[in-house]
Amino acid sequence: MNLRHLLTLATVALTVQANAENYRDMEPLTLEVPEMKAELVKLPERSAANFERVDPAASPKMDFDFFKTKTNPGVKAYKFMDDMTFVGIPLFAAGWAIKGDKAMFRVNQKAESGGKKNTQLLTDFKTGIDDYTQFFGPAMVVGLKLGGYEGRSDWPRLLASAGLSYAIMAGFVNGIKYSAKEMRPDGSTANSWPSGHTATAFVGASLLHKEYGLTRSPWWSVAGYGVATATGVMRVLNNRHWISDVMSGAGIGIMSTELGYALCDLLFKQKGLLRNDLMMDSEKPSFFSVSMGVGLGSKDLNFESGDDEMNIKFRAATVVDAEGAYFFNKYIGVGGRLRVRAQSAKDFGDFASSVAVEDLDAWHGLMPYYQNAFPADYVAATTAEQRLDNELTYLEKVGYQTQSESAWMANAPVTDSYGIVKSDHITEFTGSVGVYFNLPLSNHFALGTKALIGRSITQELDIDGHAEGNKKDIAYTVTLDNRPGMQDADGDPAVTLANLAYPTNTGEKWSDDWEYLTIGAKSSTSFGTGLSITYRYKSNFSWRLYCDYDYTRKDFTATYDPFHFMRKGLTSGASILMDSAGEYGDDRGLDAREYKATKHMNYVTLGLSFLVNI
Repeated sequence: MNLRHLLTLATVALTVQANAENYRDMEPLTLEVPEMKAELVKLPERSAANFERVDPAASPKMDFDFFKTKTNPGVKAYKFMDDMTFVGIPLFAAGWAIKGDKAMFRVNQKAESGGKKNTQLLTDFKTGIDDYTQFFGPAMVVGLKLGGYEGRSDWPRLLASAGLSYAIMAGFVNGIKYSAKEMRPDGSTANSWPSGHTATAFVGASLLHKEYGLTRSPWWSVAGYGVATATGVMRVLNNRHWISDVMSGAGIGIMSTELGYALCDLLFKQKGLLRNDLMMDSEKPSFFSVSMGVGLGSKDLNFESGDDEMNIKFRAATVVDAEGAYFFNKYIGVGGRLRVRAQSAKDFGDFASSVAVEDLDAWHGLMPYYQNAFPADYVAATTAEQRLDNELTYLEKVGYQTQSESAWMANAPVTDSYGIVKSDHITEFTGSVGVYFNLPLSNHFALGTKALIGRSITQELDIDGHAEGNKKDIAYTVTLDNRPGMQDADGDPAVTLANLAYPTNTGEKWSDDWEYLTIGAKSSTSFGTGLSITYRYKSNFSWRLYCDYDYTRKDFTATYDPFHFMRKGLTSGASILMDSAGEYGDDRGLDAREYKATKHMNYVTLGLSFLVNI
C-alpha cells in the first residue's frame, strides 16, 4: 500500500469519527399520538322518503307493473281524511255567489224562431289549447310513473285514487250542469255552470300535487296548478264560460281529488305507499304562489263629450296572479306580484243595437237625413213597420225597384252588417314590488298583509265593424249665397239644398271593415295592499284566502266610429252631402267620435292562492 492510499484511509476514518461525536448528544425522536375521546352525537332526522337507497349511478327503471302491489318500508300510512284541506269549498261557493253577474254579448245575424234577431256580441277569440291543457296533470303523472320516477303511490293505488277522483268530479259536474241549466256566454248550450274543462284540469293538477309535489319537488305542484289556472282563464276568453263557472269548476276538481284519495287511504291503508311527504324545517314564511280570484269594484265607465254621453258596464273581473316573497324572519319580508286582471263588458249600451242593425233598418237607422225626400203623408206613421210600408209604397209609385220587400233588400245600400268583438275585455297587466308582513297565529295559521307599488299597463277593448251593400248616388242642388248678411255664424256662405233625390244605385258593390269601438288607457302607477289568512297544511305547502285592494288613476280614451262605412257606400258627392248634413247635428258628421275620461279605479279582489314555502 503506498503512502497516498494510507493518507486517504486515515482521512475517511477521522471524518466518520467526527460525525459520530456530533450525533452522540441528540435526544431520541418520539411520536406523539393525539388523545381520542368517544362521544355520542345526535344526527338530524331524515324521513324514509328523503333517504335514497339507490345507487347514484343507476338510472330509474321503467315501471309497467300496473297490477303489482309494492310498499316501501318506513312510509307513514294515511288515516281517513288525514290529507283533506277542504279548500275547494270556498272556491265553489265563490263561483256560486257571483254566478248571477252575467250578460249575453254575442252578435249573430241569423234569424231565430219567430223572426227575431239576436243582437248579442260574439268575440272571435278562439284557441283550442284548453282542450289539451286540461289533461296536463294526469299526462305528467303517468309519464313520470312509467319512467320509473317513484311518487306517493304504486300503480294499483294510483289508478284507484285517480279513478275515484275523476268519477266523483264527473258526478258533481254533470249533476249540477243539467240541473242548473245555465246558458253559456256564447249562447250555444245551457250547461255552462260549472266548467267541466276546469274541473278536469284541477283534478289532474291535484293528482300531480299529491303524487310528486308533496313527495318529490314542490315545483311539480306549481306547474300543475299553474296550467290548470291557465285552462280556466282560456275557457273565459274563449267565450265558453263565465268566471263563476271556472271558479266553481276549480273547487269541484280539488274537492273531488281530496275525496278520492281519502277513500283510497281508507281502503288501502299502508299498502301501496312508496314515499313520505317532504319535510321543511325553516320557520321563515318565504313563498311562491299562483292565485285565481274574482275582481269587484269599478264596474262601469262613463264618458262625456259635450252633451254626448257614453256608458259601458262590466262584469266581475277574472284575476290571475304569480306572487313571491323572501322573509328575513317570521314577520317581515320583501317580494313582488305579477297580476293579470281581465274585465269583460256586460252591457255595451247603444253600441250593440247600432252595430247589429242590418238591411233596410241600417239605412234608415243610421241615415235619417233622407226622411224629407218622402212626402209627409208617406212618412207619417204610428209604428216603424207602418212607416216602412209607406216608404216602400211611395218608392214603388215613383218607379224605384221595390215591387217587393225582397227587391228592396237586394238593392239596399246596406245588405249586411255586423260586429266582431276582437276583445270584449279591458285587461290590465300590473307588476308590483313591496313589503310583506306575517303574523303567526299557530303552527298552521297566520295573518298577512302587504304594501305594494307598481305599474299598470292596459290592453284595449276592441270591436270591429263589417258592412256591405250597393253603392248609392244622390242627386241634389246646392246654392251658395255670399251676399252681405247672408253668411252663417262662422262667416261662411249660406247654403241652400234643393232638388234632393232619393239615393239611386250606381251598380257597384261595396264592403267595409273598420274599428267600430276601441277603449284603452294609458299606463299608470298602481298602489296595493291586502289582508290574508294562510293555512299551512304541510311543512312546505299552504293555501291562502285573500282580499286585496288596489288603486290606480286611469286616463281612458274611447273611439267610437259608427258611420265609417257610409263613406264606402256613397259616391264622393253623396258622401260630402251626408257629411255636411251630419255636422248640423254634432259638428262631427261622419267622423269618428272620441271620448276621454279620467277615473279613479278602486279594485277589490277576493281569491285563493296555492303557496309553495321555499
